[in-house]
Amino acid sequence: MLTIKDLLTIQSIDGIKIIAGEQGINNVISIVNIMENPDAFDWLSSNELLLSTGYIFKDNPELQNKIIKELAEINCSGLCIKMHRYFDQIPQNMIDHANKYGLPLLALPFEYTLSKVIAIINEKASGRYDLLNRKTLDMHNALFRIALEGGGLDRIASELSETINNPILILDQDWHLLHYTEIWHNPIPLDSCLTLIKNRPVFTRDFTDSVPKNISQIKKSIKRIYHAKDYEVKCRILPVAVANHIYGYIVVWQTVWELTEFDYIVLEQASTIVALERIKAREIEEVKLKIRQDFFDDLLTGKITSADSLQTLCDLHGLQSSYMYFCMIINIEPVELENLEDIIDRKYELDRIAKKCVDLVYDYSNKAPGEITCFYRNNRIIILIGQNEHRPVVSASEAKQFANELYSALVDKIKKTLFFIGVGRQYKNIASLHKSFSEAHEAIRLMQKFNSKGDVSHFDDYSVYHFLGSNIKDIELEDFFLKRLGKLYEHDQELGTSLMVTLDNYFLYNQNVSEAAKAMFIHRNTFIYRIEKIKEILNMDLKNSEELLQIQLALKIGKLLHKE
Repeated sequence: MLTIKDLLTIQSIDGIKIIAGEQGINNVISIVNIMENPDAFDWLSSNELLLSTGYIFKDNPELQNKIIKELAEINCSGLCIKMHRYFDQIPQNMIDHANKYGLPLLALPFEYTLSKVIAIINEKASGRYDLLNRKTLDMHNALFRIALEGGGLDRIASELSETINNPILILDQDWHLLHYTEIWHNPIPLDSCLTLIKNRPVFTRDFTDSVPKNISQIKKSIKRIYHAKDYEVKCRILPVAVANHIYGYIVVWQTVWELTEFDYIVLEQASTIVALERIKAREIEEVKLKIRQDFFDDLLTGKITSADSLQTLCDLHGLQSSYMYFCMIINIEPVELENLEDIIDRKYELDRIAKKCVDLVYDYSNKAPGEITCFYRNNRIIILIGQNEHRPVVSASEAKQFANELYSALVDKIKKTLFFIGVGRQYKNIASLHKSFSEAHEAIRLMQKFNSKGDVSHFDDYSVYHFLGSNIKDIELEDFFLKRLGKLYEHDQELGTSLMVTLDNYFLYNQNVSEAAKAMFIHRNTFIYRIEKIKEILNMDLKNSEELLQIQLALKIGKLLHKE
């Protein structure tokens, strides 16, 4: 194998000198590369010798020091600077840092081109790869055998952790924990800094946001520092990916052992095996999900008519057939989703938001008036809430209270997204759940018809509108409206008045003139004048109960027909 010490004796690049960091003179060189990009740290690997003209850091002492420190932490072989291009002599601060971290700092004579030096060193270093290849092949076979035998992520993580002598965390694409392996002599135990709950986030948002989302920007394992309590922990992160799709991440909690070139190769092999495991798990989960979806689809459309079948299927899917249930639906409308041109990207983003909503619903499940079952279909979150049949029926106000708490949490946690939450009524047996599901859908439809800003409504809030819109033809509704309020509507349209709104507020505040005037921000006398004008136009005294009922129905029909 070729070392820095061997490099100094190569006659074809005579004159190369070590300036600092001589304690790393036996560092192995596996490959040579050129570094002229200040953002290259995420692309480097151990035992790599970097060549540079010094252009990127020639006037930046802070960057000079950072480069020395980063290369040492990655276990690069050394840094070789071509002299008399941008440096007549290597800065003292770089020499001091190289000595501090033990990174060989070399000076290359001006007459050698970087490409020629790379060719010479690579030729000398190529012989050492036979042994390394045999070792990595053995490790690959061991990991692949675990996968074939169905060992799962726990055995893969255990083998990987033992090989690289550091704790390992395997996370899904949303940074939720799948598995972790601790090492007994870890000086900073995982559970002292992280929340190690399966299927829940492990790292802080700041930490995960620092990792590139695009797989093309992560060619090799990258280093990030995790700040926890009084510690700064060096983490090595490798994506678990196939083609351009990320299935998760392997995170090395690098507190025990500095990674070698062999360790980095093993990590890359392990990421492939873990990707296969994730694909296999996803396919199994998709089959289970399809069976579960078929059951819920049949349940929510009222197709299951046999009591015995319903009992069996409820037991299988974790529902209590004896409970009283009602349905709540959250409609998701991401504001910026239409900006994504690719249909796959839109589907992926919508799934991501929907999963986040489901997690949030379960986080708030302790506030629900019953046991929660939650899942999603496209842009709608479906929540089934079951309650022991011996408890009082959940009122519309209680159901809306929980829905309002969810709405506030969703708006706070998930930005640039519009939410409508519809709540159906509670029914005494699960066989009638499809009615509540239909009512929740209808509440959302009518909300969207009257309000485009997102809201929460119980079906009872719109039951009159539902009755009118579902049972009477539009032409009959139009005729009823024109006969009762047509003159008032025409008056508003011709003169630009707001008598229809005034009348609506009159009934909304139970004919309390003072409250209605206050809500409209007008003087009480002005409101009284308008009511008198309305009576005159309609030729009604607004005291007869039958007249009042007809006027109120006409107002609701007007909203259905958008005559406001």
